[in-house]
Formats: sequence, structure tokens, C-alpha cells
Amino acid sequence: MIPPVLPHRPIEGISAVLLPFHANGHPNYEEFLRHLERTVQAGLTPAVNMDTGYVNLLSKAQRRQILDLTARFLSGRPFIAGAYIEGEDGETFSLYTEEMDAILERGGTPILFQSSALVALSESQVLALHEKLAKRFPKWLIFELGSQFAPFGKIYPLELLSELMQIPSILGLKHSSLSRQQEWKRLELRNQLRPEFKIYTGNDLAIDMVIYGSDYLLGLSTFAPDYFALRDRYWEIGDARFYELNDILQFLGQFAFRPPVPAYKHSAAQFLQLRGWLTSAEPPPNSPRRPESDRETLQVILEKLAEFSPH
Repeated sequence: MIPPVLPHRPIEGISAVLLPFHANGHPNYEEFLRHLERTVQAGLTPAVNMDTGYVNLLSKAQRRQILDLTARFLSGRPFIAGAYIEGEDGETFSLYTEEMDAILERGGTPILFQSSALVALSESQVLALHEKLAKRFPKWLIFELGSQFAPFGKIYPLELLSELMQIPSILGLKHSSLSRQQEWKRLELRNQLRPEFKIYTGNDLAIDMVIYGSDYLLGLSTFAPDYFALRDRYWEIGDARFYELNDILQFLGQFAFRPPVPAYKHSAAQFLQLRGWLTSAEPPPNSPRRPESDRETLQVILEKLAEFSPH
């Protein structure tokens, strides 16, 4: 069933912040912080140590450095951070606890990244792990991730999600299946069980899911946090330009998130460099790349966006 459209609904936007890299393959923390500030100034909540931030390539020390830089720079302003344990040795609950503690200690809200260890558990064991974490952590988010984004991703059955949604300390779910129907089912379930529970769309191929009641936590919004925030304002005030701007942003999403999907991060760097916001568009070593010819299409999209004023 397709849920009803909800006009004038305020949209909560969370943007996964791209981690830029120097041409020598090292993270560019200075330009990361500048983009973090752009995200906040646009009115979106930043999310760090996410897929868009190449969290899978970062060491634990680098993840902590990102957290420290973010916390100092934001000075109490809210942010989300991925609790990522893939590739770490140890007991699953303890590993997640360590990551979530590190995020909360710095003032962030953790979002539980799936991992090979987590998705190998039975449904009852997944539920038990979340219930155990809920006894320790007062507010956090969870994540279900399609395998096209990461090999350790898994989309949960609705029966399990119905149980997870009813754990009070879990405030919301980022859903990244790239399927409208899957997300609509989650909205319907949320509306029945716990209306205040947040469904954050991770569907970069259907960013209009916000009109049906989803909020968003997207990698696509890192390309243009200013234009995403403008689109959101258009929806809240009932401005028909929402649809025109959404169409352009969606074209950007269709282009950038074509297979191989993880190469969207290189597309983001190319686009941000075209905007004059990055000095280098080089992705880290051994990361999927886009052809340089993509820049021509990205430039056309940027010129179309410029017809709207984000200020």
C-alpha cells in the first residue's frame, strides 16, 4: 500500500558528510571540517563515520580522530556518527559498546552500523543484542543496509523490525534498500506501532520518499546540502518549486548512484570540486572511480541547480 502524501510536513534532514582525500591518499581533515560547517549552516544535521565518509577504510584511530574533530568543531551542536565494528576482533556486544560510548562521550548520537558478526546472528539473537544495548544507551539509531552498499549489509524482515521499533531508546531507523516498496512497508508499520519513531530514507534513487513521511539520512545530500535544505523548506511552505528542485537533485542521484554504487563518493568529490569546495577530487587508493567525462554531466546539473537560490 502506498502511504498518503503529507503536505507541509517539516522534514528532518541528516547528511552523511564526505571525507575528502588529498591526492597522496591521506584524508583531508581541513576540507572535511569546511564541508561539515557548510552542512550545519544549511540547516542539516551532519553524520560522520558513515559510508560516505569512507568509514570502511578508516582505522579505529582515524574514526576517533574524526569524532574528536567533529565534536570540537561543532561545540555542542548535534551530530550523528556511525558505530562501526567491521573487521575488529572481539565480542560483538563489547565492540559496539566501545564505539557507542566513544560517540556519546563526544556529544554525538550513535547509529549502529551492521557488521558481518551482527548479520550472522539469528533474528532472536539480533533482537536480544539490541535489547541488551538498550539497557545501556538512552538514545541511538539503527541501520539496515542493502548488500549493494556493503557485503555485510542486510535488510531485516518486518517481523524483526516490529520488535526493534518498540525498543524505546531506539529513536529511528535508516533504511537503505533502494526499494520504495520496502520503505513504504516500514512507514506503514511505524505508523501502526510507534508514530514518533523516525524512518530515515537512505534511498538516493527516490529522495521524494520524504513526502510520504520518511525523513532522510543520505549520501546524496553531501553533494548539495544547501539545495537539499532549500527543497525541504519548499515542501514545508507548500512551494511548488519543491518538485522542480527535487527533480534536478534526483537526476543527480540517478547519475551518481549508478553501478558500481560505491563510486558515488568519487562523484561527490568531482561535484564538490566543480563547486569550488574541494582542491582534489581523488578518491582514496583502491576505491571505485568515475570517469573524468562525468564532469560534463555534473556541470550541467550544477548549472540547473544554480537557477534556484539557496539563500
